[in-house]
Amino acid sequence: MIRRLFRLLWVLWAGSLWSVPWVTWILFHRQGDRHLAGLLAGPLFSIECYLGVAASALALALPGRSKYAWGYVAAALLAVNEWALRPIMEAARAQGTAVGLGFGAWHGVSMLLYLLACVAMLWLVWKQEIR
Repeated sequence: MIRRLFRLLWVLWAGSLWSVPWVTWILFHRQGDRHLAGLLAGPLFSIECYLGVAASALALALPGRSKYAWGYVAAALLAVNEWALRPIMEAARAQGTAVGLGFGAWHGVSMLLYLLACVAMLWLVWKQEIR
């Protein structure tokens, strides 16, 4: 019973992870103020990071925790994005550059990490490693 509930939680997180890019796309295309759209979209990515870290922590408490390796990868990528790249991106936005790159370049790196996390979760669900 606990494994089934956890599998449901894991799949729901994977779905929410994939929905955030669509929601942010809609925000940026429907909201005339790009700064406001960014302020609304930013917390969604933070929430995904915390959901991933929580799901991974729960997975570590279950027997057969090695089945969730791709989920751990996804959570780690999101954690790097949230706690390492986000401060750099904020510095680049405020100062024009950070560590030699502008905001756009750091945003691209962040998008790549998020996409890799989405693919890791897709792989986990597709391969049904969580059964």
